[in-house]
Amino acid sequence: MKKILGAAIGTCVHISGLHHFLKLAEQEGYHPVFGGPAVSIPRLIEAILIEKPDIVAISYRLTPEVAENLFKEIEYSFIAKKIPKPRMIFGGTPPVSIMAKQSGLFEYVFDGSQSIEEIRSYLRGTLISKGEESFPQDLLGRINQKFPYPLIRHHFGRPTMQETIEGIRHIALSGVLDIISIGPDQNAQENFFRPDQMDPEQTGAGGVPVRTVDDMKALYDASRCGNYPLMRCYAGTQDLLKWAQMSVETIHNAWAAIPLCWYSILDGRSSRTMEAAITENQLVMRWYAKQKIPVEVNESHQWSLRDAHDSLAVTMAFLAAYNAKKMGVSHYIAQFMFNTPPGTSPRMDIAKMWAKMEIMHRLEDDSFQIFRQVRAGIAHFSPIPSVAKGQLAASAVISLALKPHILHVVSYSEGDHATHSDELVESCQIVHGVIRNCLDGLPDFFSDQSIIARKNYLIYQAERLLSSFHFLVPKCDDPFTNPLVIAKAIQTGILDTPHFTPTSFSQGRILTNLINGAWDPIDPQTGKPMDEETRILRILESNKFNH
Repeated sequence: MKKILGAAIGTCVHISGLHHFLKLAEQEGYHPVFGGPAVSIPRLIEAILIEKPDIVAISYRLTPEVAENLFKEIEYSFIAKKIPKPRMIFGGTPPVSIMAKQSGLFEYVFDGSQSIEEIRSYLRGTLISKGEESFPQDLLGRINQKFPYPLIRHHFGRPTMQETIEGIRHIALSGVLDIISIGPDQNAQENFFRPDQMDPEQTGAGGVPVRTVDDMKALYDASRCGNYPLMRCYAGTQDLLKWAQMSVETIHNAWAAIPLCWYSILDGRSSRTMEAAITENQLVMRWYAKQKIPVEVNESHQWSLRDAHDSLAVTMAFLAAYNAKKMGVSHYIAQFMFNTPPGTSPRMDIAKMWAKMEIMHRLEDDSFQIFRQVRAGIAHFSPIPSVAKGQLAASAVISLALKPHILHVVSYSEGDHATHSDELVESCQIVHGVIRNCLDGLPDFFSDQSIIARKNYLIYQAERLLSSFHFLVPKCDDPFTNPLVIAKAIQTGILDTPHFTPTSFSQGRILTNLINGAWDPIDPQTGKPMDEETRILRILESNKFNH
């Protein structure tokens, strides 16, 4: 076992950073020896002779000019006592670190800007500066390299190709994230393969105007620097299979994000009917499964974004995962969007996400593994930057309770405008600060009795809602994957939100409200919360279903 001797030299008594480093070293298999604070150079030399460490870790956080003299004294002591210079590293403030680099004593200098990943890479002997081979270029490899530290993901797409390319390069060089999600404009999402149907006046609306395969390749090429982040892209809103094939070929899509019901006439993002959309979405899930590429079904939070009640969101989380598994997906990315609908309290947010986790994990087995991805809800961000930064940090703290594999950062700027690359980098740095403070032990939110009670209630209500699917289409072997059944559940109002308008395919008659930090359906007759059994019974009776 390799030994690391750590000491704060001179009159420096600041040892918290050194202690943290030695703790990381111990986790990586080293034997740490703490030499103490305010260690004089003679005492340091004596400790080196006694301990014979493989690495000497020196810390100093005071005056740079004094540090320079201390470094010279160390070098002189080695020469005077004819001691072979051991491997030495340094940790301190940026001004002192400059002196440390100039001294030539140290093989590596940490100035506080390095990520935990970089520190671990040094300890493992795989410095990140080696290039692309140091960074796994598949999602599972990247997760395995970093967990329990979550991968950091962010969405990015500016209104021009040039600005997006320059931004991606800036982001990659910063090393602040692991995954860049490309955000194409709506023209591209809907009509990339139908250019004659694009509206030129909408170019750049909602994202980057990718128009050709070469455009997508140029975005990927821009990311081949820094920490070589993975790239990914949402599915289009039509021609989803073509989008899947093209994004895998061009940007090596790290995982798919496909809806179950959306990007259809339901949200107006394409003209696909409900049954056609569900059928095509399932087909694309199956295609990704055959390529052995992880899949996220971008579904549950779409309902919450439209003020759906919490038990419906839990239901859709289960349906999304269930469909992915039935389509052959082996590695499933479950996204948990916090702060949605607006006003949801941290307690009730955790209860809802816990209910989603528990009901989805019933599906896990040797053939189906779930990875947790958390994010803040975009609608809760203030347009005031300083307020939004606080909201971003607070949401990240709460979401870390889920021990996520991926943390999807939403820029603090999103309450006002689509993020620029420098705002994206700053947002990721804010979240890194949160993770560093919280990763080693948050309070156990899952022991809170109000959270437990709400979680159990939501699972029970979701089970009642799911059971109603069996009454919608007679003699259906698997109603949870049947496009006709799912479409009929929306058409009848079993799956409903207040944001829908009454049409031939949706109801929009449900009332929901925020009560004690949670969202529940409201009985229009009494104005009080209503359970799923009562709500569904009324729907089945009004539609003359046998039950």
